[in-house]
Amino acid sequence: MAPQRRAEIHCAQLHRLVIHSPWMGQAASTASGAQTRLESNHGHGRAHNSPMQSRDFDSSDDVAGGEFSDYISNLPDECLACVFQSLGSRDRNLCSLVCRRWLQIEGQSRHRLSLNAQSELISMIPSLFSRFDAVTKLALKCGRSSVSIGDDALVLISYRCQKLTRLKLRACRELTDTGMASFAKTCKNLKKLSCGSCTFGAKGMNAVLDNCSSLEELSVKRLRGITDGAASEPIGPGVAASSLKVICLKELYNGQCFGPLITGAKNLRTLKLFRCYGDWDKLLEAIADHVTGLVEVHLERLQVSDVGLAAISNCLSLEILHLVKTPECTNLGLKTVAENCKLLRKLHIDGWKTNMISDDGLIAVAKHCPNLQELVLIGVNPTRVGLENLATNCLNLERLALCGSETVGDEEISCIAAKCIALKKLCIKSCPVSNHGMEVLASGCPNLVKVKLKKCRAVTSVGADWLRASRGSLAVILDTTEPENVDASASENGVQEIPMENPQVVAQVGNGDVASRSTGRSTLFKARLGLTAGRNLVACTFRKWSSSGGSSRNSYRGD
Repeated sequence: MAPQRRAEIHCAQLHRLVIHSPWMGQAASTASGAQTRLESNHGHGRAHNSPMQSRDFDSSDDVAGGEFSDYISNLPDECLACVFQSLGSRDRNLCSLVCRRWLQIEGQSRHRLSLNAQSELISMIPSLFSRFDAVTKLALKCGRSSVSIGDDALVLISYRCQKLTRLKLRACRELTDTGMASFAKTCKNLKKLSCGSCTFGAKGMNAVLDNCSSLEELSVKRLRGITDGAASEPIGPGVAASSLKVICLKELYNGQCFGPLITGAKNLRTLKLFRCYGDWDKLLEAIADHVTGLVEVHLERLQVSDVGLAAISNCLSLEILHLVKTPECTNLGLKTVAENCKLLRKLHIDGWKTNMISDDGLIAVAKHCPNLQELVLIGVNPTRVGLENLATNCLNLERLALCGSETVGDEEISCIAAKCIALKKLCIKSCPVSNHGMEVLASGCPNLVKVKLKKCRAVTSVGADWLRASRGSLAVILDTTEPENVDASASENGVQEIPMENPQVVAQVGNGDVASRSTGRSTLFKARLGLTAGRNLVACTFRKWSSSGGSSRNSYRGD
């Protein structure tokens, strides 16, 4: 029988035995100690007898001659590996302590690993990667107050992980251009690179681009080695330009030095620019002249005007556009985009209450973009006229968010209820709607499955309960917290630390302090952090509505 078929047959039974055996129950009660042993020994787990003497079996078929049969010992290694890959990180760690065989198989079947990248890690690298010798996705993260690994450690890792395809670097402040160059020459199969708060500069980045010909996604945040303004060395294009599909730049003082890379990436599909200094209109014009296949563009807190939007409108394949806090963008620029980018499916606009984008721009979108499925308006004041045009022409509109709109009241909700036939998800925050609007909504939008209401003072629990009672299958979430300054940037909750960013791996090796445990933050920073955490209803809502995301865990994580 083929190994894959055997794995399928035994997978469910083995999972039950692993989780419910008496040994695993005992291990779960001492998980903290087990985790400490696992992290400190790095491969020297205690030998235990197989836990297959479990008394939890329900079937008499498991009994042979009055004794319980040990099925797991007869399973081939590939079957165990298949099961381990379906377990959560904590369960995998506990399984690795069962016996030496399980320890070996669990390590060899783990493809994803996240490490606390303090300087002390260098002494553990040989034993760590002797055990985890199949890692292809690696995250190295260091705390704010700790000294990170340096070039020697990164080079040693590159020799041990030559099949690495994804690398995430966070606050590795001791890495230099030299270390990145050495790493890039060894790990040439890299497909995704995400780096934040690192101090290497243009030379190190260019080394990656010159050696990693398979690079598809690049995310750079606060790269402190390229802050020399106009004197900074240009980055790119390199051999990676032909394979790059996603570029994300965040909080860069001199992000425009990536211009040669962006304009040289002929196959680029997604471009995300967040809070990068400088005038971007001219660079966007150059990008549009060379890169015509863009499908997704995010612009947040950039100095960009209608000139930049006109350049983007040349990307006829554009499907997703986010304009967040770009006060120089007006109805004119939005009209140009709508008239040319007729495949637009998702549009997010945070107008920052500047009233530069209004009904005129939205009517143009309604007229030219019939495929629109998702619309988020924050700090924009549409009227019934604009919403009626959208509802009448965009028959595929399924997700709508109206946030901080002073003009969206019961009349506008009535229009939505009557016209938005395809609508499935509706989010309303800090708008002057009332219980009457909820009554009207109950009789409209036949496909509606979820409504979120936040900080709408005139909507009470009575109105929400009435809506629930009228539409039994409708999920209604009501938050009556007092309004605050509306700020729901689409990127605040991590839209993107690019989805390598499915950061499903967050492990700690050793006893190092991570950034979240730092106690030296100022009161102001804590206040800002609290505000950020509480102001992202729309961003969180639409990520959950559009796709299911993984959650980070403070342990080893494996595929």
